[in-house]
Amino acid sequence: MSIAPARSPNPAPWAQVVPGMGHVTVDLLIELPDDGSIYEVVDGVLVRMAGSGFDATSIAAKLLGELRAYVRPRRLGLLTGADGIYRFLGAETGLLPDVGFIDMAKATRIADRSKPIPFAPDLAVEVASPDQTGAVMAAKARLYLQGGARLVWVVWPTSSHIDVWRPDYTQGPSATLNMSDTLDGEDVVPGFMYPVSSVFADLLV
Repeated sequence: MSIAPARSPNPAPWAQVVPGMGHVTVDLLIELPDDGSIYEVVDGVLVRMAGSGFDATSIAAKLLGELRAYVRPRRLGLLTGADGIYRFLGAETGLLPDVGFIDMAKATRIADRSKPIPFAPDLAVEVASPDQTGAVMAAKARLYLQGGARLVWVVWPTSSHIDVWRPDYTQGPSATLNMSDTLDGEDVVPGFMYPVSSVFADLLV
């Protein structure tokens, strides 16, 4: 692997560019040591994020559990947690959503389950950290949609709301859900409904 200065500007404003790395492939993410950081590759640039605190991990675990309880008995598809790597078609980009879902038709096309999943998730869930802004999470949501995701939920623990992003509208969130609203899986996870108040319930103790 060649060594060269990282490209600028940062193609992933929600993370930090790992210095001293040249163009890397998504497969590198499988080989990296477990050092407490989360790594992604965007347009061949390796970027690094810190681990999450209690609020973010609690919310991600809750949504993963609720989605799994709904999806598995109906055989709608497969779910991944925060270590699931999705390689985007046509780009050297690999992202790790806090929760990812792929429908069963796609899941049957995965030839090697030891490698990164070879397409974007149908649903990507990202739980924002306190230091992440709306602008940087909007950039990440758009990247998911450009890569082929059909629905993105960006969850904001500090303000108890959820931004919903869809491919037909990328200027901003298609909807912003508050505590009185309900998450809807739409045509991506058909029939899945979950109160937004329940997403944040553990944070109110």
